[in-house]
Amino acid sequence: MARIASESLIERLAEWGVDTVFGLPGDGINGIMEGLRRHRDRVRFVLVHHEEAAAFMATGYAKATGRLGVCLATSGPGGVHLLNGLYDAKLDHIPVLAITGMQETSVLGTGYQQEVHLDRLYADVAEYNMMITNPVQLPSLVDLAVRTAYARRGVAHLTLPNDIQVAEAGAEPYKSVAPVRTPQTTPLYLQPSGIPRQEDLEWAAEVLNNAERPAMLVGRGALHARQEVLAVAEALGAPVVKTLPGKAVIPDDSPYTTGGIGLLGTRPSEELMDDADVLFMVGTNFPYSKFLPEPGKARVVQFEADPTRAGARIPTDVPVVCDAKEGLAALLPLLRGRDRSAHLAKYQRKMADWRADMDALENPDRDPIAPQYPVSILDELAADDAILTCDTGTVATWAARHWTIRGGREFYLSGTLATMANGLPYAIAMQHAFPGRQVIAYVGDGGFSMLMAEFLTAVQQRLPVKVIISNNNSLGQILWEQMVLGYPEHGVRYAQPEADFSAWARSCGGFGAKVSKSEDVAQAIGQALAHDGPALVDVDVNPDEPPMPGKVSYEQAKNFAQAFLKGQPHRAAIATTLFKDRIQKMGD
Repeated sequence: MARIASESLIERLAEWGVDTVFGLPGDGINGIMEGLRRHRDRVRFVLVHHEEAAAFMATGYAKATGRLGVCLATSGPGGVHLLNGLYDAKLDHIPVLAITGMQETSVLGTGYQQEVHLDRLYADVAEYNMMITNPVQLPSLVDLAVRTAYARRGVAHLTLPNDIQVAEAGAEPYKSVAPVRTPQTTPLYLQPSGIPRQEDLEWAAEVLNNAERPAMLVGRGALHARQEVLAVAEALGAPVVKTLPGKAVIPDDSPYTTGGIGLLGTRPSEELMDDADVLFMVGTNFPYSKFLPEPGKARVVQFEADPTRAGARIPTDVPVVCDAKEGLAALLPLLRGRDRSAHLAKYQRKMADWRADMDALENPDRDPIAPQYPVSILDELAADDAILTCDTGTVATWAARHWTIRGGREFYLSGTLATMANGLPYAIAMQHAFPGRQVIAYVGDGGFSMLMAEFLTAVQQRLPVKVIISNNNSLGQILWEQMVLGYPEHGVRYAQPEADFSAWARSCGGFGAKVSKSEDVAQAIGQALAHDGPALVDVDVNPDEPPMPGKVSYEQAKNFAQAFLKGQPHRAAIATTLFKDRIQKMGD
């Protein structure tokens, strides 16, 4: 049996350590599928139900493992479907390789069926983007694509025409007329040093040592640097604020953290940003500069791996290019012990009050079910090394405030793209990567319904993922965003009947439970977590519970009131919920 070019592709991926490809077959990639079949002992193919999910899975796999994520789609519409998941990788700086099919080279440019020039379409999303036109280009272009994805922390794309896929591996059908040689490369990526320059460290230490009211802001780039972050926080006496993608950097019960930042963050974090005289940003490119100190109000030190992102959000006094872990370890000996205990204690008291407020909202006696309650039960029952994936929407607020990072727990969501529908595909990919760990998708009804077919994927592949749906029968985040702009809600609530996603779970062959009363929440979630296989709990929650920011501004309150005056259709229910929330906090 002749060796085909697609085998060269798959063999090289295996040499790079790739063991999983997520995708959906099609007539534009039959040659690549044959390459996968011939090497199925080295690289497994995970069959999904939608190409968008395949790209999310590749992104989630890479986020959780630090290794290259790979997705595969056919020519034309299949490749188009990958784009949303690939933009998730691009904006969160995740190494992903997308492989797509293309029409045979002899018909390109003729308007052949499904002829979409994916290399042009991917020009914005991909750091490396190439159509293979000669079998001899493989495997060297695989090396370049993978190396670029790692080096630039982004998407690489290779598209292979049908005839190239099944051509003889290594064939060179054209005569060379220039002084060239068949490319020969090595499947090797050398990680650049993450150690900062000594003069930069000394500069940073000088600013930090002179701080009176320091604050740290840590993000996803510091997930591997927990001990170093805690050591520096202790040396500085600095409260630590966490971006949402960086939620797992340090435990939520740490005496140093004030929790999240932004609309989903905490009141103490927002107050700290207003109070700090020095802000130390580590491993974060936090985009919402409105929540950072006003320019000139605080000095800023930033440890950032990418030189183009250092100082991109706020004027930065000391930009240092380094890896978070290596940089903090090198900085630590230069920090002078200083008594900032009063500053730290102030925010520890504030955080204790905030936690009490959040605990009060986890009330099991509310009807309809308060959305904070199911996630608090999940937090209580889940394993200490559980992985939680989260969709975009109000669920992100509840997860940010009520899912506790402790032990080896991890947390993943679409950070910068903030797309819907990523939660379930992420969970499936991470369950593949970590078969012995508990993996939970915490999602809203809006996001789940977009790619709910992937629950069937989990059942068919016998993956014990758990899905908890916070079902408010609406696009809840958009509802509140409309009101905060001063507009009555419009076009954001679904008509009756409400979906029963548990029926879908059972029809797929998994565990499914529908919950509409608080007293049934704990039992249903407990059964789902204990179930030996995929399980789903669909919880009907109060659709009129607003995900209020940690600190409500006058402008937000005014616009909210204007939405009521202009005819907000559910104003009575919303007002009642807000009143109950207020009473609950006072009662605690």
